Amino acid sequence: MPRSQWQIQPTLSLPDWFMQSVQRHTGELSGHYLAQLLWQRGIREPADLAGFLNPAFYHPTSPFEFGEEMQQAVQRLQQAQQQQERIAIWGDFDADGITATAVLWEGLGAVFPPDRLIYYIPNRFTESHGLSKAGIDQLADWGTSLIVTCDTGCTDAEEIAYAQANGIDVIITDHHTLPIDRPPVVAILNPRALPLEHPLANLSGVAVAYKLVEAFYQSLPQPPLNLDTLLDLVAIGLVSDLAQLTGDCRYLAQRGIEQLQHHANQPLHQSTRPGITKLLELCKRNGDRPTDISFGLGPRINAISRIHGEAQFCVELLTSWDLDRCQQLAEETELANTRRKSLQKDMVHQVKAKLAQLDLSTCPVIVLADSQWSVGLLGLVAGQIAQEYGRPTILLSVEASDDEALPALARGSARSVNQLNLYELVQQQAHLLHRWGGHPLAMGLSLSVENIPLFSDAINRQLRQTLKANHETDTLLQADLTVTVAELGKALFRELKLLEPCGIGNPVPKLLIQNCWFQQVRNRNIQDHRGRKVRYIKTEFELWDDSATDGFPGVWWEHYRDEIPTGLCDAIVELDFNTYKKCYEVRLLAVRSTQQPSQLTVATAVDWILDWRGKAEIENLIAPLSSPLPLNHSPKILKITQCPTSWRDMQQWFQQVQPGQKLALAYAPPLTHPPIDLWQQLVGIAKYLTRTGTLATRSQLQDKLALSDRALTMGLEALQELGFTVSVVDETVQIGWFKAVEETMTNSALGQFFVVLEEEQFRQRYFYEVPLATIQSVARQFLQSRSRAIED
Repeated sequence: MPRSQWQIQPTLSLPDWFMQSVQRHTGELSGHYLAQLLWQRGIREPADLAGFLNPAFYHPTSPFEFGEEMQQAVQRLQQAQQQQERIAIWGDFDADGITATAVLWEGLGAVFPPDRLIYYIPNRFTESHGLSKAGIDQLADWGTSLIVTCDTGCTDAEEIAYAQANGIDVIITDHHTLPIDRPPVVAILNPRALPLEHPLANLSGVAVAYKLVEAFYQSLPQPPLNLDTLLDLVAIGLVSDLAQLTGDCRYLAQRGIEQLQHHANQPLHQSTRPGITKLLELCKRNGDRPTDISFGLGPRINAISRIHGEAQFCVELLTSWDLDRCQQLAEETELANTRRKSLQKDMVHQVKAKLAQLDLSTCPVIVLADSQWSVGLLGLVAGQIAQEYGRPTILLSVEASDDEALPALARGSARSVNQLNLYELVQQQAHLLHRWGGHPLAMGLSLSVENIPLFSDAINRQLRQTLKANHETDTLLQADLTVTVAELGKALFRELKLLEPCGIGNPVPKLLIQNCWFQQVRNRNIQDHRGRKVRYIKTEFELWDDSATDGFPGVWWEHYRDEIPTGLCDAIVELDFNTYKKCYEVRLLAVRSTQQPSQLTVATAVDWILDWRGKAEIENLIAPLSSPLPLNHSPKILKITQCPTSWRDMQQWFQQVQPGQKLALAYAPPLTHPPIDLWQQLVGIAKYLTRTGTLATRSQLQDKLALSDRALTMGLEALQELGFTVSVVDETVQIGWFKAVEETMTNSALGQFFVVLEEEQFRQRYFYEVPLATIQSVARQFLQSRSRAIED
């Protein structure tokens, strides 16, 4: 097991003006805890507080910010309405895709009658994500002339062309990777095409679908439906998909949670969403918090496809008004989730049994495969193992091939931990993979079974090169506030609740309680809604310290009572409200005896990092630092003006900061030009240099095209394969003609050039979007590790 490092944020002395601004929104509450958390998370301007804490003060963004693509989508829907065409909604089987399908089903269903509107959701086990030719054939037989995708479609160029060949137009609403070449579609609505600082840039699939309905309604003489009635579905999808809840995402989630609370407080026969009302009843939730989605509704909606593969009826559950049918579907959903919990626990035990046979000191990345593991559960278990063992985890399910001539494939899921960029690790081994995709913290992939050992060895060797000599990835658990048991309860809960909805970039506050002890410790299996035991353990307890006159209730999920130390302990918890027992309680995250050597550190206040991303006009007189300066000539502020592409790049800047200096993240939004455009610019420059005999330096070419040194090298190699002669002497580049070659030719160097560009654009986008709090955390870890190395 990896070592666990605990770190506590320091309590800061905040300006009076900031405290007063916060207290305007806290009523009779002190605002002390909330102010500390807001300041830690970079929400420090009074103008930002109102819209963050209260959606009534936020101004939502127009859906037509998507520009011409939205205009084209709306015009095509208008045409379909006028010509009475048949429309199909193509969804996905996870909670984001299911709710996106439901939003389009209700939103478009208020305009198009049931005999001209249908939805299609692939089977998780037999079809996987995205469009398929078999599904398109079914829709063509029904008479479909327009498909509107949701949460999928951007990378399905072959299937889109197939649909077009069958006389079917396609509108894509998605939030995944944009294609290099635009497929033949009516419109692509994808927030990745927007500037990174845009308030719509982090929309998930359901929110993009909602924006399409919103834009379509604005084109009608009279909106046929109150759009607010769709926001509960939007909130479920946003929170379930772990969208970054900033900008319009936070606003939509806040408004949607208000709707969910309304459903929970209604009798089933009066509810406008009886399926959601019944689900909230079964999972014993009030609907007023994002955790009611992330721990209640979301897992249940996802469980259907994880267990059964088929998820069509989830849309019916969310949208039907038939009470008996909704009750039946909700109970089936609850049973599927109960089954999911039991199977997940079994799979975790199986994974741990395999890990017990490995030398983990040689495995900074866990890669395991088994033919018995359910594909639908791999991501959940990989995430759980990654957190517990402090290592990126890749779990694969081996599938037998129907064709003996074809190699057997393994499909799986990967989850990362501790800011390790999993995307970068996996991409380096792309030549061993069949398909792959995702982002730095989570991925899906498939590969030939015979390549699994090669892949495992290569990815572990790659990560070992970047880790310390012991090859361990220490787990860092950060606590936001230090409190006593006496402070736990209603007032603190209400104050922390003002931060909600929590998620990426705004995590649930973690509380450190020192010198506490546990009483009334007991564990049991949980029960399903019919009272039957489920093999899914939780430990219950009372938490005490010297401040308490009564013990405070708590729970530790998936742990047994003998795992809680006796005597004095330190604990990190989250404060929660148990809607079933109607009481406040803590969720235990970590605990250790005070008799153990303390690894608790107070986080160094990283207030020397300034977030100026997207604010190029600030402090323009401060010269950017391109190389370390001597100690006797250090500016007060160092500016990073080029977007990093790795944490290593960022750490080199951390290392240059001297006492009393600040480091400004002053890089502009990265360019999002398609690689083919950059290639054409490079070819144009090469022709100009050839024609005029002009020389250029590498730095001039890099600045002109915004290319890294590696990307420029690959570009120059591609030029040579195209027919140019390229000579580089002392950083001076001379280009001429060697032979005339067809410019549209495809060559291996050009392909590598495109791969490098896509990779760098992805990394730059990540480092432009990554929250300041994450950068501060990495800076603390880097400085502490450097300090330990110096001491050793």
